[in-house]
Amino acid sequence: MGQPDPPHKGAATWIAITVLLLAPLVGTLWVPLYARATPKLGGFPFFYWYQLIWVPIVAILSWLAYLLIRGRPAAPGTAATAAPPAPTDQGGRGQQ
Repeated sequence: MGQPDPPHKGAATWIAITVLLLAPLVGTLWVPLYARATPKLGGFPFFYWYQLIWVPIVAILSWLAYLLIRGRPAAPGTAATAAPPAPTDQGGRGQQ
């Protein structure tokens, strides 16, 4: 009764997941990209609203990466959703 096997995904799926998760890192850690005061939006310098706009973007990209890792849920009634078999008697142990 160990952990279930990790999902087996193709190389293209893992590349897409990597890009989805690295984009926010590059976008927020590459400071010369946004280290300026103009243009202003609602009185906020570019530096601040650029950082704040990444919050919902990161949430959406993380959700998409999660969906790619999780994959499609199994259809009802298939072997993946069926109840596990009942435990069997292991050589008469436990019963007298």
